[in-house]
Amino acid sequence: MARIAALEAPYAPDVEARLAAMMPPGVAPIGLFRTFARNMPMTTAMSGWGRYELGRDLSLSLREREIVILRTCARCRCEYEWGVHVSFFADRAALTRDQITSVTHGSPGDPCWAADRERALIDVVDALHDSADIGDELWQSAREVLDEPELLDLLMLCGWYHAISFAARAARVDLEPGAPRFADVVTG
Repeated sequence: MARIAALEAPYAPDVEARLAAMMPPGVAPIGLFRTFARNMPMTTAMSGWGRYELGRDLSLSLREREIVILRTCARCRCEYEWGVHVSFFADRAALTRDQITSVTHGSPGDPCWAADRERALIDVVDALHDSADIGDELWQSAREVLDEPELLDLLMLCGWYHAISFAARAARVDLEPGAPRFADVVTG
């Protein structure tokens, strides 16, 4: 049960405009954004950063971005945001069912991860989640496959989706209808 109820249409004009700007054309606003809209100054402030994180200026590819987001959300146990990203982006990111299962329940050593960059992304997300830091050995390993702008984007993307996960979980945002659940991608 949601602790902060998502706004429902009809929306005030400023809310409707902000929600429309946050979604692809013709797509109804998701529950998380309608929940955030309860605090319009916050929603307005975070919109620019959210556009950067999901936009073309991010130095990571769409696929790499989604690996980071899905792993972060899975590690934070944020089924809401994980399900939204699987629904909206997994196909566009060319993530296989095995990779979605692995990024949710597995490890970077799973056979579905052939690229060193992708394994490094998962390793870094795990380290940040576990210790809020990256050890020297992992940093050097990641630095061999990621340049400085990519590393900075990776760090901030992981942190951003920690924040999103915290908000979605603590506010108990209702899961999106039809979105996948963690149980839909089980191992073994």
